[in-house]
Amino acid sequence: MTRLNPQTTPRHELRAEKARRNREAALNAFLGKKAEIDEMLARLQSLSDAHFNTHPDEITWGDVGSLEHHASLLKRLTDSAFGEGEHAE
Repeated sequence: MTRLNPQTTPRHELRAEKARRNREAALNAFLGKKAEIDEMLARLQSLSDAHFNTHPDEITWGDVGSLEHHASLLKRLTDSAFGEGEHAE
């Protein structure tokens, strides 16, 4: 990509180019974070499909507590994402 020459390019073009590069960088960062989230969600779904690596005959209250903790963390996240719970207006 060619950079504009600040000595010969009008300021409004320089500002527009800087804004365009900034939007492009923000989009790339957004897509990177979205990919991270998608990967985490896929891993969580896989773990859930495997019953969180537990066997029904071996479940203890400790397993219930661990799952409750995970559920509470996810609830905080979904409440924030959807404007619910303490994030409701």
